[in-house]
Amino acid sequence: MRGSFSTPASAVAGIDAVVAQSTHSFPRHMHDQYGIGLIHRGSQKSASGRGPVEARAGDVITVNPGEVHDGSPIGDDGRAWRMLYFDPACIAAAMQDIREGASATFEITEPVMRDQRTAELFTALFQGITAGGMDAGGLRCDEALLMLLARIRGGTLAHGAPPRAIAIARDYIDSDPVASIALSDLAAITGLSRFQVVRGFAKATGMTPHAYLMQRRLQGARRHIAAGIPLAEAAAASGFADQSHMTRLFVRTYGISPGAYAAARGI
Repeated sequence: MRGSFSTPASAVAGIDAVVAQSTHSFPRHMHDQYGIGLIHRGSQKSASGRGPVEARAGDVITVNPGEVHDGSPIGDDGRAWRMLYFDPACIAAAMQDIREGASATFEITEPVMRDQRTAELFTALFQGITAGGMDAGGLRCDEALLMLLARIRGGTLAHGAPPRAIAIARDYIDSDPVASIALSDLAAITGLSRFQVVRGFAKATGMTPHAYLMQRRLQGARRHIAAGIPLAEAAAASGFADQSHMTRLFVRTYGISPGAYAAARGI
């Protein structure tokens, strides 16, 4: 796997920055944050929760929290991109301002945008957050964030909630992703057969229950590693059998090892 990955220090709480270039094909996965980024070189194709898309240099790319997606380079040279990942609370606070107190429920509707002004606003925000200057995270960042989000097309959640039984199963996993969960447990709390749980869960979320559980554990592992917890302890605290299991899934999903991820964050 060729490429590099770094996470410049962010001057704004609730926003993480990533700089990457890679030939890696990312399997289906999800984030617990909003993501907005810019492709700088090359191009990629992906299956997002909003349909299959292609993005090339100059395109702004987006992802919503919990949206199942993948990503593969087009061609042999890979692609380079920068991303900002926003905690949902950060987006909600900004949208509250933009909508002057109206509902802050928000979903980005376009997975790829070719718009020079949006790309410029993203670049201004990225530089303001990561430059480390006197105004890092200050007035310029506040302005760029609000103007960027005002330009990003979005709306209220449009695809509806999953069926009640599947929502119960998902909430059960979310309540304690570290716990040992059997398919029979999910069947018992939903009143469905085990096969109905697997089929219904995959249809509603884009993942089987086990794949969803692994994603939730990976998200926990990333948070633990970012907090400086040693890798073996992060694996155990996230529900993995051992560090090697966490490492295999981490590399497959994110294209970088947990150790390299920790080093990129200066840990």
